[in-house]
Amino acid sequence: MRGIELNKNLKTAIEASLKAGEVIMQVYDTAFDVEIKDDKSPLTEADKKANDIINSFLKPTPIPIISEENKQLDYSIRKEWKSCWIVDPVDGTKEFIKRNGEFTVNIALVQDGKPELGVIYVPASKTLYFADVLNQQAYKTELNSHDTAIEDVLSNAKKLLVKDRTNTIQVVGSRSHMSQETLDFVEGLKASGNEVEIVSKGSSLKFCLVAEGNADIYPRFAPTMEWDTAAGQAICNAVGVEVISEATKKPLLYNKENLLNPWFIVSK
Repeated sequence: MRGIELNKNLKTAIEASLKAGEVIMQVYDTAFDVEIKDDKSPLTEADKKANDIINSFLKPTPIPIISEENKQLDYSIRKEWKSCWIVDPVDGTKEFIKRNGEFTVNIALVQDGKPELGVIYVPASKTLYFADVLNQQAYKTELNSHDTAIEDVLSNAKKLLVKDRTNTIQVVGSRSHMSQETLDFVEGLKASGNEVEIVSKGSSLKFCLVAEGNADIYPRFAPTMEWDTAAGQAICNAVGVEVISEATKKPLLYNKENLLNPWFIVSK
């Protein structure tokens, strides 16, 4: 698509995500080992290698970085940051281990707690989502190679458009984290006279489903961290989709003292 004006930091994030995707797929195609971290979440060589690559792109910016695989700095330092990168090198490590392809690279730039830029790359399908919230622009492009030049990324990009509501509400559910509260939420929609269809996806692809018009609503009543959601929220916000905290009834904020998110709902 001609005429896309790409923010310099967004270009950097896209390039980082593609290079990370390349090394992730190199690990994906091998008999990789799985470690279990202190928080019981899985970790593979792909997480570590992708994190190293992304850091190598983002550190020169020189905006500070919050990444799942970096040592987290104390809030007494972080609270002074006006902007920061928020990164998940492999979002959906469980999906990676299952080899179902539904894992992503998440990179977001946050300003004053609000996502401004977001990139979600799906290495298994070479699908890229990217967004500039301030300019209200979000795009999706299908690539032939991880080693695609930015000019070619942009030439094939298509604008994301949210769907109009129909009689059937498409609700996004997690493949790995379908909580009882989510099931209760679905039953509540049905009790209000709605037909409901469940659409299942792993990782941050759940945000993309709503942003690109393949679902209506994504309720998340289970734990997530800031790096799970920042890029997805940027992509959603750029097309007018809100990511609202169930605790505050306001949009999710980032670089908080506690990097754990409250429950939230994604909808137009």
